[in-house]
Amino acid sequence: MAERGKRTVRDLRRGNRSALLRHLYFEGPLSRQELGRDTGLSAGSISNVVGELIADGMVEEAGAVESDGGRPRILLQVSAGYGYVVGMDIGETRIRVELFDLALTELASADLPLSDGGHDVDHVVRLALDGIESVVREAGIDDSEVLGVGIGVPGIVAQGEGAPGAGDSIVVHGQTIGWDAVPLGRLLRAGTTLPLYIDNGAKTLGQAEMWFGAGRGAGNVVIALIGSGVGAAVVADGNPYHGASSSAGEWGHTTLRVGGRTCRCGSRGCLEAYVGAEALLGRWPAAPPDASEETALAALLAAADTDPEATALLAEAAEYLGAGIADLINLFNPQRIVIGGWAGLLLGPRLLPDVREVAAAYALHHPCAQTSIELGQLGADAVTVGAATLPLARFLDTGGERTARAPLLPESDGGADGDSRGPGRPVSLRNRIARAVR
Repeated sequence: MAERGKRTVRDLRRGNRSALLRHLYFEGPLSRQELGRDTGLSAGSISNVVGELIADGMVEEAGAVESDGGRPRILLQVSAGYGYVVGMDIGETRIRVELFDLALTELASADLPLSDGGHDVDHVVRLALDGIESVVREAGIDDSEVLGVGIGVPGIVAQGEGAPGAGDSIVVHGQTIGWDAVPLGRLLRAGTTLPLYIDNGAKTLGQAEMWFGAGRGAGNVVIALIGSGVGAAVVADGNPYHGASSSAGEWGHTTLRVGGRTCRCGSRGCLEAYVGAEALLGRWPAAPPDASEETALAALLAAADTDPEATALLAEAAEYLGAGIADLINLFNPQRIVIGGWAGLLLGPRLLPDVREVAAAYALHHPCAQTSIELGQLGADAVTVGAATLPLARFLDTGGERTARAPLLPESDGGADGDSRGPGRPVSLRNRIARAVR
C-alpha cells in the first residue's frame, strides 16, 4: 500500500493524462511539441500519453502545419465524438435539457414547461427523466456513450459524501420554490443509471462563462444570474467559492432595504424582490396576464419609452442592481462582474449604462475602477451549457476515466407495487420513474 501523501505510478499517469487532455481541450489543436512546451512534460511522457489517448479514442489528429525546415507537425485535438454529455436547467418555468458532444455542440434538446405542476417534486423528477430519455433518443445514440448528466437547480445544493456521479447523497434546499431538503439525486437515481452531477444554476452558469464566455482569462470574477430570481457564482483565484455548506452566492437574498418588499424567500428587502423578473412584473400594472415571463418582460422594456410606470420601474431596478453590484465590488474585489441569465441579458442593454453609474457611486472608488461590468456571452441557455460542463470537468480531471454506472433499481427491491418477478429484473423507464417519485 502506498504511504499517505505519496504519489503512485497510477496517480502520475492519471495526472499526466489529465494535464494533456485539459490543455488540448481548452487550447487545441496543438502539436506534440507545443504540448511539451506548455505542460512541461518530457518528450517521452508526451509520446507515451498521447499514444494512449489516441489508442483510447479520446484524442485524434487534426491536420498538420509546416515547421521550420523539418517535417510538418501533426496537430492533435480531443475527439468530440468520444462521448456525450447532457446538460439540464431546472428553471423557474421550464426544464431545458440538451445533449452535447465533447466539443459542446448541441445535438438534441427538449423544452419541458413546468405548467400547472410548478415545482412539485414528483412532477419535476418525471419531466427530468423524460427529458434525458428524449434527448438520448433524438440524438440516436446509446446511453452507454453518455458520460454523465449535469443539472442546474434553483437553491442550495448539499453534495454529501457520495462517490462522484452517484448522486445518491445530493440534497437540494430550494426555499423560493418550496423544496426543503429534497433528495433530488436519490430520486433521479431511481430512474436512471447515468452518472449525475447537480449544482446550483447560477454556479453552472458561472462555470460556462468562465470556460467559454465573458469570464475567460480572469481569475477573480462574479457571474450574476438574473431570471425570475437572482443568484451569483463567485470565482476567487480561478476557483469557484462554495462556502461552508455550498450556499455561497445567494446574492439575490442579500438585504438592500431594511423592512423593504417581501421576497419569495419570506424575508424582506432582498435584492431579488427589486430586480428579479417575477418581482418586476408583479409591480407593473400593465403586465400581460397570460404571457410568459420572457414575453411580459420584453413588453415592459418596449413600454418604457411611453409608459411612465414602466420607465420608473426600470429606473428603480437599475439603481438597486447597481447598488447590489457595488456590494459585490466592495466584498470580493473582482476583475469582472458578468451579468447573465435570460432576464439579465434582456434587461442589460437598456440598464447597463445606469447600472455602471450607480455602482461607481456606491462602491469604493479604487476597487470599482479596476472592475468591469459586462454582459454574459453565452446566451439565455448558458445554465444548460454550464450544467453539461459538470460531467465534462470530471472526465477531464480524471484523465478520461468513465464514471461507474449505478445499478438499476430492481423492481422488487422494497417496492409496494406487488410485483414478484424476483430480484434483479430490469425495470421499465415508466416504472422506474413511478418508483423514483413514490
